Amino acid sequence: MQNEVILPLVGYLALVFLLSFYAYRRRQTGEFLNEYFLGSRSMGGFVLAMTITATYISASSFIGGPGAAYKYGIGWVLLSLIQLPAIWLSLGVLGKKFAILARRYNAVTLNDMLYARYQSRILVWFASVSLLVAFVGAMTVQFIGGARLLEAAAGIPYGTGLLIFGLSIALYTAFGGFRASVLNDALQGLVMLLGTILLLVGTIYKAGGLSEAVSTLRTIDPNLVSPYGADNILSGPFMASFWVLVCFGVIGLPHTAVRCISYRDSKAVHRGIIIGTIVMAILMFGMHLAGALGRAIIPDLTIPDQVIPTLMITVLPPIAAGIFLAAPMAAIMSTINAQLLQSSATIVKDLYLNLFPQQIKQEKKLARISSFSTLFLGILLLLAAWQPPEMLIWLNLLAFGGLQAVFLWPLVLGLYWEKANAHGALASMLTGAISYTLLASFSINLLGFHPIVPSLLLSLLAFGIGNLFGSKQIQQTAASQ
Repeated sequence: MQNEVILPLVGYLALVFLLSFYAYRRRQTGEFLNEYFLGSRSMGGFVLAMTITATYISASSFIGGPGAAYKYGIGWVLLSLIQLPAIWLSLGVLGKKFAILARRYNAVTLNDMLYARYQSRILVWFASVSLLVAFVGAMTVQFIGGARLLEAAAGIPYGTGLLIFGLSIALYTAFGGFRASVLNDALQGLVMLLGTILLLVGTIYKAGGLSEAVSTLRTIDPNLVSPYGADNILSGPFMASFWVLVCFGVIGLPHTAVRCISYRDSKAVHRGIIIGTIVMAILMFGMHLAGALGRAIIPDLTIPDQVIPTLMITVLPPIAAGIFLAAPMAAIMSTINAQLLQSSATIVKDLYLNLFPQQIKQEKKLARISSFSTLFLGILLLLAAWQPPEMLIWLNLLAFGGLQAVFLWPLVLGLYWEKANAHGALASMLTGAISYTLLASFSINLLGFHPIVPSLLLSLLAFGIGNLFGSKQIQQTAASQ
């Protein structure tokens, strides 16, 4: 183990637990469900920007994405910038209207919003099960990314790193709740910015300058500096699919959407959009460019996902490497704690309290169940991550696509189409889930498009058809909002 690298990380984790302890103390003063899962809806603009950015940016962005840029070249760096409008879309499309309705319905989870809008228990149960299944896959990716990072950068064996990483996140999320999550997201966003700038500068310097690095890439494979990428992977349908999957479809991600019901006021939304988009641009461009240029320094990696941790110990002094190690760890931890909280909220609020509504006043019991659910899910994910795949990005995109296929249209059309009803929403969810599962499982790419594109089109069609057979829902929204 490399002690110089590990010591800054230990200090960072200690700070994370201190923030979680502060959040735990605050948790004792408010209504449990509203405080534990939403932080009493008190986020300002800067914290909103950092938490939604940190939640969206994950192991795929710090490990898998740069790994793909290492393998396919600078074209993948340009592709990654497709994601820049994601924060603007999430807060702009859902944003104010979502928050107004959430306060009106006293909604704590995304499924609370769906039930208030569509008045269907069947829809909520299907949505809850879909969310839990997809989140297990998505969080497994994050656990693998964290353990791989510790293995490559600090010399900690994969299994040991997985235990340290997984238990730390499960504990601080279980006891700190949403407030701990967003406070740590703000810290983690700043750490990610600092780490990204450090690594990119170190990589360019080690490669002998930007022009020298590009010349070396051209020598290795001319396609590495082509906009189409190595193996000409970046075709038109592929890029369109990627935009749908990692930008437009982000509106349908439950752990991102729930951030839209927990901010303080409209000023926070406007500041969140601006700050979040700037932070997203720096992180996406910096990390993916470092991954692509890393091939000029380390041309023979067999596992592309190892490029960032390997670069870290190659181009940075040990102390700086330790500081940077906290950056991808922060990206991974912020995504996991958001998804763990959303999963726990689904188990407690959408499943348990639907079965036993009289228990809603038993706050101490709910606190124990919520913490236990989070810890149990953390242990389950440790087991699932024990045998990792070679490249994380594909597994992560698979889980992302599943969530979007189920939730996107019921969320968006529920907000903006007054005639939308439960039959249409349930038909859309079922069609999206089934079509995406079949297309992804059998690797069917219609006309070269990723399965998410036909799945979203089919689920939209199913919504329209199903809507014809149901009664009109009364959407209690202010039409002027």
